[in-house]
Amino acid sequence: MPSLQHNFIPKLKDHLLSRLYQYEYDGDECQFTAVDHNHLHFVNNLNNVTELKTFRVNYTSYDVRRQQDFMQPGHGCTIMVLSREDGPGIHPFWYAQVIRAFRIPIIHVAPDTCNRSQQIMEVLWVRWLSTEPGYRWGFKEACLPKVGFVPATNDDAFGFLEPSLVICGCHLIPAFSQGRTDTLLRHGESIARQPGETDDWCAFYVNMYVLSFYLPYIF
Repeated sequence: MPSLQHNFIPKLKDHLLSRLYQYEYDGDECQFTAVDHNHLHFVNNLNNVTELKTFRVNYTSYDVRRQQDFMQPGHGCTIMVLSREDGPGIHPFWYAQVIRAFRIPIIHVAPDTCNRSQQIMEVLWVRWLSTEPGYRWGFKEACLPKVGFVPATNDDAFGFLEPSLVICGCHLIPAFSQGRTDTLLRHGESIARQPGETDDWCAFYVNMYVLSFYLPYIF
């Protein structure tokens, strides 16, 4: 299994344990103890993990129609989830790039577990983006929302997400005028970048569109 961080496995176990204990997702994974981690076993030591080449997300469009996004994890696969932040002026969504999607067989043997049999858990490994501070957007300002990758020096730059929390895919447009940088992730090729790329766009605009259609009047 690929890794960008030395704490990849501990963070993965924190994520899986939070779901096993049915903790409500708020964006911050609960940090469990080493004893808790030892109670969570990967079947055959992660050798049975399946890397999913595609995944689907069902959602309802603005015109109240059932839709489905068919996505391939990797560069350009970006998603949106509901923001878990409160307060005035908070952006309603969080955005992330899906690096990989996994199907992981696990066994949980903690004394308080309610299921000691093998379970299959699906996980998205993501690279988070954050909104640009102080930037104003919306129809009144005639500006699209602007986001950028969270710097890799931040412990929350990469994380894991339950697929059912994904609203739908989204389209990010590079802010070409701001150029590219290697300050968000160390210079060089990475599993989080497109093959051949050694840096990232400084920022992106979140594309928005309104679906409209014409219904003729019948007299």
